[in-house]
Amino acid sequence: MCIFCKIVAGEIPSNRVLENDEFIAFHDINPVAPVHILIIPKKHIENFQSVTPELMANMTSFIQDVAKELCLDKNGYRLVTNNGKDGGQEAPHLHFHLLGGAKLKWTHLTENDTHKSL
Repeated sequence: MCIFCKIVAGEIPSNRVLENDEFIAFHDINPVAPVHILIIPKKHIENFQSVTPELMANMTSFIQDVAKELCLDKNGYRLVTNNGKDGGQEAPHLHFHLLGGAKLKWTHLTENDTHKSL
């Protein structure tokens, strides 16, 4: 069972922001922004390539509700998903990072990127 499935099952505690029958949103334990929330489906789906359009339609409205709950919907936020090894996905369970609470910058895109920001 993956770490996110253990969170869904209640085997690992999480600081939940919002939850419904299909999804959970909770604070990342290693935040990279003032607000850093992970949003996952309760059903195990390995990555974005494996998700159905129907589930994404439901997930879209849930993510929008999370942004509203955290008052990020007006000033903006970044929504990121990493897909596969080269995309930087570390946990094999579809998840989105909702980042906000400050004006966000891009610091790098690859390990060898010499640009400071884009």
